Amino acid sequence: MTEPNQSKVPKIRFKGFEGEWEVKTLGELGRVATTKRIFMHQTSETGDVPFFKIGSFGRDPKLFISNSLFQTYKTRFPFPQNGDLLFSVIGSIGRVVEYTGEDEYFQDSNIVWLQHNGAVVNSFLKQFYSIVKWSGLEGSTITHLYNRNILETKIDLPSQREQTQIGGYFREVDRLIELEQRKHDKLVTLKKAMLQKMFPKPGTTTPEIRFKGFKGDWHEKKLGDVMEVGSVKRIHQSDWTTSGVRFLRARDIVSAFKNEKPSDVLYISPEKYVAYSLLSGKVELGDLLVTGVGTIGVPYLITNTEPVYFKDGNIIWFKNNGAFDGDFLFYSFVGERIQNYIKESAGTGTVGTYTISSGKSTPLASPQKEEQQKIGHYFRTLDSLISQHALQLQKLKQLKAACLERMFV
Repeated sequence: MTEPNQSKVPKIRFKGFEGEWEVKTLGELGRVATTKRIFMHQTSETGDVPFFKIGSFGRDPKLFISNSLFQTYKTRFPFPQNGDLLFSVIGSIGRVVEYTGEDEYFQDSNIVWLQHNGAVVNSFLKQFYSIVKWSGLEGSTITHLYNRNILETKIDLPSQREQTQIGGYFREVDRLIELEQRKHDKLVTLKKAMLQKMFPKPGTTTPEIRFKGFKGDWHEKKLGDVMEVGSVKRIHQSDWTTSGVRFLRARDIVSAFKNEKPSDVLYISPEKYVAYSLLSGKVELGDLLVTGVGTIGVPYLITNTEPVYFKDGNIIWFKNNGAFDGDFLFYSFVGERIQNYIKESAGTGTVGTYTISSGKSTPLASPQKEEQQKIGHYFRTLDSLISQHALQLQKLKQLKAACLERMFV
């Protein structure tokens, strides 16, 4: 690829192509098409042909029409060709779904396509739609895309041969993104299923799935009976700094649980940390911090010996002290059993809270330490794989965004 600097020429281009791209409007390429109206009495919850309304467009169908009605309307009225790009004009404006020739029907007026009879290569047009700035909508709060907005929208076009090459390149990138997304989603689904099967369900004393060599009942105890549950001495906002010992808030724990970067990072001075820790004790390796306000019940495991402090009251401190394997304790809190307890104990007010008292009464069922370690390691490995795929997915999306910026005018 080369990087020319002419006007109406992309920054990156496949070899063998030159010259400026031509500016046209979508209206010069074709017209806005839509299907014949389907009335509600013509639909059913089961049937022959999926019928997609704006809410189910690009997702699983919720309604169906008869095959005879489909064949009649498909033959007599406008209907997309294989490869045409349907997109929404209300709600999530411009959500694009490629029609692949299946027997399916679409809601009139809210879902449209550009009927262009080959005037533009669809694989190129699909990528253009992902970066399009619709005419008349820039800086607007309009939530409906009208025909005039579509037809007056400008598009820069190279030759059809170059369109095909660009479209083919992005089709391959999209394929890699889709494959990576599937791998990620499959692992997330597996983790959810195993959290249900590898921990005992309410009213039972053994899990559905177990590592080989382990047997016997799990024993349930209230966490307050086996470890100290509390918080720390309050530290004032005036003591927050931009360096020193990390200071955690509930929202920082939620961000860490989601593998997201916090909006800002707070610290306290090493001197304040020492002084306050003499009164409250030090958070140690294997301890668990759990959010008590906002998004309650989110766990944060201390996995290293670096000093850390946190906001009192908003976070509950479980001083593990070796009572449980740290990872096992963490994933017990991720699991359905403890999460249900936390929701029930939070009360029915407008703002639920998970308190120190509730923390002490939290029931946790556990096997012997060796089995705890295997379970904890299994889920930690799963989370590591999920994170790897999430990172790869992010890189691919960033690559696509960078290429779109440089390969289109």
